[in-house]
Amino acid sequence: MNQQTTNPDQIQDLPLPIGKFVTIKNGLKLHYLDEGHGPVVIWLHGSGPGASGFSNFKSNYPEFSNAGYRNIILDLPGFGRSDKPSDVNYDLAFFVTALNGLIEALDFSKVTLLGNSLGGAIALGQALDYPDTVERLILMAPGGVEERETYFEMEGILRMVEVFARGPMGVEEMREVMQLQLFDSEVLSEEILAERAAVAVLQPANLFTTMMVPNMTERLQELNCPVLGFWGTNDKFNPHEGMHKFLDNVPTARFIMLNRCGHWVQVEHTSLFNRSCIDFLQRG
Repeated sequence: MNQQTTNPDQIQDLPLPIGKFVTIKNGLKLHYLDEGHGPVVIWLHGSGPGASGFSNFKSNYPEFSNAGYRNIILDLPGFGRSDKPSDVNYDLAFFVTALNGLIEALDFSKVTLLGNSLGGAIALGQALDYPDTVERLILMAPGGVEERETYFEMEGILRMVEVFARGPMGVEEMREVMQLQLFDSEVLSEEILAERAAVAVLQPANLFTTMMVPNMTERLQELNCPVLGFWGTNDKFNPHEGMHKFLDNVPTARFIMLNRCGHWVQVEHTSLFNRSCIDFLQRG
């Protein structure tokens, strides 16, 4: 495995905070922020070009820290400051192996997994394959409950593929894609665009060409942990009808559906999201 495809100096110079690094059993070096003390919540971002744990969740995890939780804000492999191998398949099994490797390396027992989009699919995959490691799931418009063809009919996915295919994504190209993440694009900050554009130019092409996530709908009945979910009715990346697949198959699932909300509920409805999640975690 070619662990890193970019110059370490380029990674060092990213406009993102530097946290901690851990090397898991398969040799991948993963970067994560470690904030707060208490029960562990692992944050899993989505698959958009240039994504990182910090850019996705900077407005959320400080509130969780203040509420008494230890937050591990992970950069998935291929993203942020984590390794970006150019000779692997970035399929769900690869990401779940990385997440489980992190849980083992940090010697966690049970954790809450909080995931958006691809991160939601990874959280779901971990809970299905390693149920003893997961205490609760918090999912925001999670992937993994539709066929690949369905996702590629969504406006946001189509635009993302089109823009990424043109070549390196600068700030304006990132804006073109990212504004579709939100119902109100005014919420999109220049800071987030710059953070993501800086990461995007370092990402290997195989990250997106090999990204495959199976439809796990038929396995949802295996879930045995409490699930809190969120979905926006204006989501242009993941069809919000996926919510009903959880409600129909997972007795412990509760979802909040929001109008005037796109793919990033944690950004567009920050206070509601933070409050609802912390209440869910504190129920015991």
